Amino acid sequence: QRQLAESGGGSVQAGGSLTLSCVSSGDIYTRYAMAWFRQAPGKDRERIACIGGGDGITTYADSVKGRFTLSEDRAKNTLYLQMNGVKPEDAAMYYCAAARFWACPDDVTLFNNWGQGTQVTVSS
Repeated sequence: QRQLAESGGGSVQAGGSLTLSCVSSGDIYTRYAMAWFRQAPGKDRERIACIGGGDGITTYADSVKGRFTLSEDRAKNTLYLQMNGVKPEDAAMYYCAAARFWACPDDVTLFNNWGQGTQVTVSS
């Protein structure tokens, strides 16, 4: 199992940028697929970016493609989400999650390690 801790949330103006971080601890020597999810009030949780634990393939939801970038620093056991061109609809609680898979699983219920989340608010 991995323990995950997100940080970096806050308030950002529409059109601005923000970087979220997720530090992993625990089982850091096993390859995990790592993903960013978000959930706005009254909406379903949405997976917005994912990187495979072994294949390194990164995928994005259409809602953030071209604006958000997922990256990782394995030496620091840290996953990042660079958010550029932020829109009001990006306001949500953002979660980091891990699944013990070589590639990003389509079934999001397979992500069984979650952080507590970090809140992003967007002002227009």
